[in-house]
This record gives sequence, C-alpha cells and structure tokens, in this order.
Amino acid sequence: QVQLVESGGGLVQPGGSLSLSCAASGSIFGITRMGWYRQAPGKQRELVATITSGGSTNYADSVKGRFTISRDNAKNTVYLQMNTLKPEDTFVYYCNAVINGRLYWGKGTLVTVSS
Repeated sequence: QVQLVESGGGLVQPGGSLSLSCAASGSIFGITRMGWYRQAPGKQRELVATITSGGSTNYADSVKGRFTISRDNAKNTVYLQMNTLKPEDTFVYYCNAVINGRLYWGKGTLVTVSS
C-alpha cells in the first residue's frame, strides 16, 4: 500500500518561514512528478509547485521567489521551503506524487500565518 505523509505544518508569524516534508512509503518502483497543492475551506485546490524526477520545477505566480520545492529521490521525499510567509498563504497544504504510474495524495497539513 503506497502512502504519502506530510509533516511540518503549524502556526507562523507573517514574514516567517516554514518547511514542509512529504514522504512516500510502500511498494514503490518509481516516482515521476511530485508536487504541493493547497486548499482553503470551500475553495478549489490550487497548485503551489511541482518537481519532476529530473529536478525541473514549476511554481504558481503567487509563490515564486518565496517558496522552493525540492526532492530527495533516495528518500522518496519532497520538500517545500516557504519563506516570507503572508496571511494569504494560510491553507491546508497537500502533497501529491505519481507513483508506479498512479497519482496519490497525502492527507494534508495545516499552515496558518498569523500574528
């Protein structure tokens, strides 16, 4: 059974930083694209950033220059470093990954940016 488990969410003040991790486990033969998305209650889930197995990245305009996505292929883990956080970055953050040709989602981790 393949699983994605996020960690690292929490409360941070505006202007602060937070780092999220998402580890894949189970019977994994190959992971291609990994990514982070975020969602507010009652709203559609939106792209934050994606990264391919070769390291090519893509970011939403709203996070460019502030967030950095990276991955450790040996650990089947994707990271999201979030800097200069704003109150409007408050969401539940979800990771996803294409594992063995199938798309999987984590259960999400809450990030709250507030003073």
